[in-house]
Amino acid sequence: MGSHGDDLSGEGRELLGACHDDLPFDPTTVDIDDADVLARLEPEVREWWAETFGEYVPGNGGFFTPPQKEAIPLVDEGENTLVCAPTGSGKTMASFAAIYNDLFGRAKTDDLDNSVYCLYLSPLKSLANDIHRNLAEPIDAITDKLDANGHADVDLRHAIRHGDTSDSDRQKMLETTPHILNTTPETLAILLNSPKFKRKLETVEYVIVDEIHSLADNKRGTHMAVSLERLEAMAEESPTRIGCSATVEPLSKMAEFLVGCETPGDPDADGGTDEDGTAGEDEGAGRAPEFRDYELVDARFVRDFDIELHCPTDDLIDTHPSVVNDRFYDQLHEWIQGATNTLVFTNTRSGAERVLHNLRENYDGYDESNSGCHHGSLSKDERERVEGLLKSGDVDVVTTSTSLELGIDMPHIDLVVQVGSPKSVASLLQRVGRAGHQLGETVTGRVVALDRDELVECAVMLKKAEEGFVDRVFVPEDAQDVAAQQVYGMAINGPRPEAEVREILTSAYPYRNLSDAAFEQLFRYLTADYEGLEAKNVYAKVWRDTNDAPGGEHHYEAYAPGTPLVGKRGRMARVIYMTNIGTIPDSFTCDVFVRGGDEWVGQLDESYLDTLESGDVFVLGGSNYEYAYRRGSKVYVDPTGARPTVPSWFSERLPLSYDLGREILGFQRDLLERLADGGPAAVRNWLREFPLDEHSVRAVTRMFDEQVRYAGIESVATDDRLVVEEELDHDEYERHYYVHSNYGRRFNDGFSRLLAYRCAQAANANVQVAVADNGFTLSMPLNRKVDVTGVLESIAPEEARADLRAALDGTDLLKRYFRINATRSLMILKRYKGYEKSAAQQQVSSEMLLSFAQNLEDFAVIEETYREILEDKLNLAGIEDVLGDIQHGAVDVVHHTVETPTPRAFGLATLMASDVVLAEDESAVLQEFHRRVLDAIDESETEGDGAVVESDD
Repeated sequence: MGSHGDDLSGEGRELLGACHDDLPFDPTTVDIDDADVLARLEPEVREWWAETFGEYVPGNGGFFTPPQKEAIPLVDEGENTLVCAPTGSGKTMASFAAIYNDLFGRAKTDDLDNSVYCLYLSPLKSLANDIHRNLAEPIDAITDKLDANGHADVDLRHAIRHGDTSDSDRQKMLETTPHILNTTPETLAILLNSPKFKRKLETVEYVIVDEIHSLADNKRGTHMAVSLERLEAMAEESPTRIGCSATVEPLSKMAEFLVGCETPGDPDADGGTDEDGTAGEDEGAGRAPEFRDYELVDARFVRDFDIELHCPTDDLIDTHPSVVNDRFYDQLHEWIQGATNTLVFTNTRSGAERVLHNLRENYDGYDESNSGCHHGSLSKDERERVEGLLKSGDVDVVTTSTSLELGIDMPHIDLVVQVGSPKSVASLLQRVGRAGHQLGETVTGRVVALDRDELVECAVMLKKAEEGFVDRVFVPEDAQDVAAQQVYGMAINGPRPEAEVREILTSAYPYRNLSDAAFEQLFRYLTADYEGLEAKNVYAKVWRDTNDAPGGEHHYEAYAPGTPLVGKRGRMARVIYMTNIGTIPDSFTCDVFVRGGDEWVGQLDESYLDTLESGDVFVLGGSNYEYAYRRGSKVYVDPTGARPTVPSWFSERLPLSYDLGREILGFQRDLLERLADGGPAAVRNWLREFPLDEHSVRAVTRMFDEQVRYAGIESVATDDRLVVEEELDHDEYERHYYVHSNYGRRFNDGFSRLLAYRCAQAANANVQVAVADNGFTLSMPLNRKVDVTGVLESIAPEEARADLRAALDGTDLLKRYFRINATRSLMILKRYKGYEKSAAQQQVSSEMLLSFAQNLEDFAVIEETYREILEDKLNLAGIEDVLGDIQHGAVDVVHHTVETPTPRAFGLATLMASDVVLAEDESAVLQEFHRRVLDAIDESETEGDGAVVESDD
């Protein structure tokens, strides 16, 4: 639907003629190709739109952007629609236009009740606030036009409601209810259980889910998906669902996530086979779900991009760090001065603060009036001040981490600078899309790489972005903690038939294939059907019984006798639910003490402990400490002179996307082919087809040329080769295995744990692990040796889950995620009878429950903890795929022994280097590695021997 082309001799010209009086131009002299869309609008809406957007899209041939041309008719006709289009292309307005047009038309005839007709759900309060402001302008302007046309009493109301909304404003919404309600997923779940306000939601006819990609891949989205099904069940008619995203893939899966199931799947059923004799794709062996109808509006590539990768030097190893730093800031300053408004993304909050500080300290013209910083640790007032400067264009530069990746319109931004790798094509497009925030303007972005591993990542990322590649979104499946919250909420609104509860739950995409066993596991927890559980102060949330004959304990005339019902337990159920639901985990910092004397030495972010095991060494305050154990919010350590085993920045960095990692491996294969056929010159010529500056081209070429000259082509991992590089470190008396597996840190975190678990058993020794995006390192005493290749080839994919689960026992990672899931499952209450339990106190409570819970059979909270860690955090599915490829011969495992790490392993080797504490230390270690490699190459080529290192396989 949408555009009818440029020929207005037919229906289009007739439609325009019919609305001639409303338009601020003569339709017989103006060529537009979207007359049919314009003619759908109410006269006052049409007039406002033509006045507002007539010059909005230069050369567009009409008044609507491509996503608007397609989406407005679909929404107008009540079709569920996923709109995927770049930032600034008008997709949010595409969602709202048909809705407020419909509501204005009904308001003119006094056909709107004091109730909600449209829900707008957004992941961020800042985005909700911005949309609220953007809605006010068209509604006020159109209301004025209606008033001028004799419709003085039209009142289309809109309001915003989230956690910051005051009690008085909430009460006002009950009395004078907004027709359009702007809210968050968490608030929607509360409203569905609000005795009075939930009745206001029965009239909802439209639901808009903005930035759907940022919700679908986590439990906030899972929670929201069930809330939408609860809304569906209570609404007078099925609401039209509209999803918006700038970057999402695969579109069909995201649309299915949006609309939910007409008929849930049944993994316990005999689903038969397809015509080719295979089971239905990706939905298990049972009956596949049937999804509600939907339409896709795919306008992702309607904007012009000017994106380029820059590197301050073509030699990131032997150029002194201070020189690299100075060149970077000089270039950044030059870019800012050449632009109107610049937005600078870094990958950490501290990085955003540091960039702004250095600009103000070292360059003239930067102060609080024309520059700012925006991230989640700053106050609400400061964030809103900076947002205001961005919206008005009264700022030269703003630095940020991730807080402005989504959200507010920034029409004056004409340049985005990304410092370091954003780790996924989707994130890159989302960030650079903040520039040129209008269709017809070029999106200008500059990415700066400051180390060689990120240089390769970014080179591939920018090329794939040009080609239209987007990383897939992975949706958590069958999360028991979220299900516990939502079933509890349904029971509080009950009693209601158990079959109805299950149907609502499994109509949500994340639960479309929920098995009978998983459903029973959930209800065993909710009914506290475990001996000794209530003695631990974990009480039943619901009762589960049949509707007995008259005179029985449970009798509800609304249901036939014998109907299995579910209801709430306890007088405080509604209060507990309303004050404890949500999926965003609380976090805290841990105080670090020296064992014995209890000397305080500093603090660590809780998430950093995910990577630590007893015996690991880390740096804090310039000193090295060996991790012993954690008790609640206290960490106990021993001072040591041993080298660090876990880098201090580990918990801050974003993980490389699994899909982009696979693309990098394919890039490395292509590069090696060109290097073999035409040498470095052929590689440079090929890379010049990428959006890279000359420094980047030469730095990437040099790295792979040196790698191959030193260790041969088979030393480079590709999409059909996994490389294990073994180094004997006699100085530290250790044996290092550098595993080149460029699948991202989530994958490598899981894969390294699995391999370390097997290697520790084989070597009967402790195995230390260090993880990065392009691989990981396993280290053990020099007098221990393991056939790592053999171990890798021996692990069957179906064994990975059990082994990884066993490897997690006793880890702080397991303890933390159990606390998070116990709190989400309402096993531990954050708030009860006016008392609030901090995250640190929650951790203490969870550690007291963990060993008891682990001994319970199929206990939902424990099983969800393992599921979340294995599937969502450690990418078990990716690990199983790669292990399967190894077993089937699609991926070869190549092992070679080196005297010093190869260039592609430099980053991995510095993680294990004993003298790396500061950036200057890392630079010195890299220079030493590089010197050894170049010396070995020179010696080999002088003797005419070719590559220094040969494969051991």
